[in-house]
Amino acid sequence: MDDTGTFMKTESKPLVLDVDGTFLKTDLLFETFWAGLGQAPIATIRAVFAHLTDPARLKARLVDLTEIRTDLMPVNEGVADAVAAAKAEGREVVLASASNAALVKRLAADHGLSPRVFASSETQNLKGRRKAAALVEAYGEAGFDYAGNDTVDREVWSHANAALVVGDTASAKLLEGQGKPVTRIAGGWSPRGVLKALRPHQWVKNVLLFVPVLAAHDFTLSTLISDLFGMLAFSFAASSIYVVNDLLDLEADRLHVKKKHRPFASGAVPISVGMAAGAGVGAAALVIAAILSPAFLAVIVGYMILSLAYSLKLKRLRWIDIAVLAGLYTIRVVAGAYASGVEVSGYLLAFIFPAFLTLGCVKRLTEVTLAHGDERLPGRGYGKPDRPDLLNVAILGMVGALVSFFLYSFTDQAVALYPTQWLVWAALIPIAWWLIRMVRLGYYGKQDHDPIVFAMKDKRGLGILMIAIALLFQAAGLWEQWVSAALN
Repeated sequence: MDDTGTFMKTESKPLVLDVDGTFLKTDLLFETFWAGLGQAPIATIRAVFAHLTDPARLKARLVDLTEIRTDLMPVNEGVADAVAAAKAEGREVVLASASNAALVKRLAADHGLSPRVFASSETQNLKGRRKAAALVEAYGEAGFDYAGNDTVDREVWSHANAALVVGDTASAKLLEGQGKPVTRIAGGWSPRGVLKALRPHQWVKNVLLFVPVLAAHDFTLSTLISDLFGMLAFSFAASSIYVVNDLLDLEADRLHVKKKHRPFASGAVPISVGMAAGAGVGAAALVIAAILSPAFLAVIVGYMILSLAYSLKLKRLRWIDIAVLAGLYTIRVVAGAYASGVEVSGYLLAFIFPAFLTLGCVKRLTEVTLAHGDERLPGRGYGKPDRPDLLNVAILGMVGALVSFFLYSFTDQAVALYPTQWLVWAALIPIAWWLIRMVRLGYYGKQDHDPIVFAMKDKRGLGILMIAIALLFQAAGLWEQWVSAALN
């Protein structure tokens, strides 16, 4: 397309398209790598270490290890328009890629392009000069138009009749300066997309680190600051895992009505950029944790390992995934105790775990309720027929949490912290009300997929929780202390 928005006609010369970052808004090597980690993690890691210096063989090995759907991969809209225009003119549209030939041929068939492709074999990585030589041999000097997106494509553009440049402004200017006909097509990514991939809205879940402080009534400035840094570390750690989870779930997300718009699944952010961002925030989390305390560092490392295990395998196992979800939430409470130096009661953990077991069931209830059919959800072990069982487990978790809370009220610690015992029992009413409400909303599919994020936005639910907290503060005599302190 020229500056007026019209695609330039170049007789009947074929239009040759690079694949990674040009025709596709993703990279087939990284796609197979992450699919391999999800489908055959040990073999994939071995392949990477064995063939790290031999890209062609590595690409071939990853293709052998994985099953991926190229038809679901995001296509650059501007390039798709160029393809449609070329087809309308009767021109051949050919894929030429450094990716493995098996995938490139499959991709060409998916989109009705020429069955003739130029791609890497197990022994040759078709990139840069090698790709240029192959195309010149096939079509002659200036016998084709070429679409690319990277400086390595300059080797090919120099032999092409015309250049279609996706997102690479520097190359476009250079080619224009050389007198080459250039069509510019939008490409690239934005920092906003990376931020979205880190899911900062999910950081609200890490307020759970303040639960031990709240339970112990320790509101000193040093304690709160330590917990804030702990929350920051956990937020960074969680974001690194969200990146990994999204990269492992690319195909499942593309099949999902909402998740297909996520940055990596939609191609809005390149996988390589996501990998760098995930590694960066993960490293920041570990540094902050190490500064706080060795114990907190150990907890956050354990959280990251368990989260990785969940992303790789455990989330696909029925019931185990819900138990792990509850464990990951409970770990946040333990982390809050280590970050602040406040002791956490065993009864508090006995209340927290079944409560979050209930919320884990609520998460799955919401997903299966909103599903369109009875088949199991992609990447999950549940389907709509599992709703009754999920409801039963949610109720069991709720009962377990309430019983644990009630038993806690008789402990020496509770008696010391909450002199007015009957108000502690009264607080059970809004707590039970909130849990029942969450289960009900999940059962009817009336909340977001993450119950904690939903809870932090749910005004009515927050009001119910505030009633429970107000009753507990009254039972502890905190209102009188604060009023007295304010008056004095």
